[in-house]
Amino acid sequence: MKKNRFITGYSGLRALAVVGVILYHLEPDTFVGGYLGVPIFFVLSGYLVTCQMLKAFDKTDFFDYQKFYWARLKKLYPAMISVLWLSAAYILLFQRNLLAKLGQIVGANLLNVYNFWQILNGQSYFARFAYNESPFTHLWTMSINGQFYLLWPLVIFLLFKYGQKKRNIFGALLILSLASALEMAVLYRSGTDINRIYYGTDTRFFALGLGASMAAVWPLDKLKTKIQPRDVYLLDIVGLIALSGMIILFFSPSMNAETAFPYTGGMLLFTVLTTCLVGITAHPGSHWNKWLTNPVFTWLGSRSYEIYLYQFPVMIFFENKVTDMADHVFLYHLIEIVIILILSELAYRYIERPLGKVTWPKTKQYFARVVNYRSKNYLLKLQTLLAVVVLLVGSVAIVVSPTVKAEDYEKTPLAQRIRVNRRQQAKTNRALILKLKKAKKKAQKKHKLVNEAQRAAKKHPVNKQFVKYGIAQVDLQLSQRISLTAVGDSVMAGSSNDLSMMMPKAVIDAAVSRQLNMASQLFSSYQAQHILADNILIGLGTNGSFSMADIDHLMKLLGSQRQVFWVNLHVPNRPWQNQVNNLLERAARRYQNLTIIDWHQYSAQHPQWFYEDNTHPTPTGSKYYSALIVKTIVEHAKF
Repeated sequence: MKKNRFITGYSGLRALAVVGVILYHLEPDTFVGGYLGVPIFFVLSGYLVTCQMLKAFDKTDFFDYQKFYWARLKKLYPAMISVLWLSAAYILLFQRNLLAKLGQIVGANLLNVYNFWQILNGQSYFARFAYNESPFTHLWTMSINGQFYLLWPLVIFLLFKYGQKKRNIFGALLILSLASALEMAVLYRSGTDINRIYYGTDTRFFALGLGASMAAVWPLDKLKTKIQPRDVYLLDIVGLIALSGMIILFFSPSMNAETAFPYTGGMLLFTVLTTCLVGITAHPGSHWNKWLTNPVFTWLGSRSYEIYLYQFPVMIFFENKVTDMADHVFLYHLIEIVIILILSELAYRYIERPLGKVTWPKTKQYFARVVNYRSKNYLLKLQTLLAVVVLLVGSVAIVVSPTVKAEDYEKTPLAQRIRVNRRQQAKTNRALILKLKKAKKKAQKKHKLVNEAQRAAKKHPVNKQFVKYGIAQVDLQLSQRISLTAVGDSVMAGSSNDLSMMMPKAVIDAAVSRQLNMASQLFSSYQAQHILADNILIGLGTNGSFSMADIDHLMKLLGSQRQVFWVNLHVPNRPWQNQVNNLLERAARRYQNLTIIDWHQYSAQHPQWFYEDNTHPTPTGSKYYSALIVKTIVEHAKF
């Protein structure tokens, strides 16, 4: 039986997919929908594998399962094993904080159940500032693919046996696919953890299923070569619409994977467009196969598997070693891309290609050349030695990993301090909110308050321990009078007790991993309770960037009569630091009632103020952080 014809344009689609995923991992706030490269891989897998199986059953009523599984093993496992063992060796030698649970991770990947492991272990795909961020997070896709390859021959056999007609097979596969997409939407609406939905085989099946459905009605081997000119035109136009829609969704803010739309129809829409383009590219009467074929796409597409495997480990390991990522974003991203491409080329050239043709006689011949001391093929011997070293060191890492206790973030001094502060926040806020609901706003003249503060500073000083951190006693007196509503992330949460001590009339709502998209909801809630103060403090941006439109929306909500203070970022090992800080400066020029508290510049020469992550202030750093905030607020606040 002849093989299905090779569609060179599919290399172009694979190139588009892998480039989208890499750009998403490098710049998730710019390439918002780049993660949608994964459904492209899924659709292609579903379509090509199902075409192969249905063709075999059509021709001979037989499918060679042994040959199929052996081909999948030779294609998938050598490259996967190489990246797992190389990463394990690197972790043992250079980044031992990732050693815990390494054995579980490797085992889960080899058994193709890593996506389930991620769900059970609460591993987030979207955390921008995760503690001990994993270099293996992206491998969930490999497990879903592995599960598909394992079970799909049985599914197609049963459908072919009992469904018989292609339209029945198509209908069954389409129903299964739509049920998967519906389940994704229902689980999201029910409040199920977003990572359970994102990683789930059941909720992600529809991309594989739609590709498989198309195989039943648009089989590769039965597409007509000669069609009417109007049909060629129609195929090309539909292909253009599909690709345009895919690219728009790649960049659309609506496809932010932490919002509702992707799970309630967005991913399904993208997958339908992808399925259309995959089918049209396969048709010999369309021009899309030719248009998606060029040397660059061919190179990227043929190595897309290796590029996908190596991209995340390179990013995690590289960015862990640089401390000034924010100052050299483009350069460092370029270096990362070059490293990824070099490793991918080496893996393709020396692992996938030779092992894809491996046989037992060739294997014996290979080792005979290696151990032949008379052989002068030193490159071969060096390759083998390197492989043995990686295998040994990686295996040691995997074997010892069960003995390594995971460094529990919840038990770190920072986490414990934030936890204590959060409890104190909740208690203080409850009491303060009750007072605010009963109190009537009363404007006070600042010059009169300053006079009173100057007298009180001499007779009854307060919070004297903060003076040595750069704030005057008069400012400490004035800060006692200021009503404030503050919303922040973990940086503010670690300092909330110091802020509350200096500003007892401040409602401070700060939490770990909070991003700007939560701010509007929180401020709206306080506004609805009529307790939103005339002074607003915002400390957000540590966990990811945002747009001017996001700031505009928030400033409109808060109104021009309130004085807004925004603490800028000190997060030098993250690429969005300068982007956020520059955006805040632009916003301050746009809004007269917005004041930027320049924590970035103030702390730049004081690394001793921070924990090892160079982002969260230590207890001493928190006092400098809090004193700067309070001093700035006192200067510009509404009393």
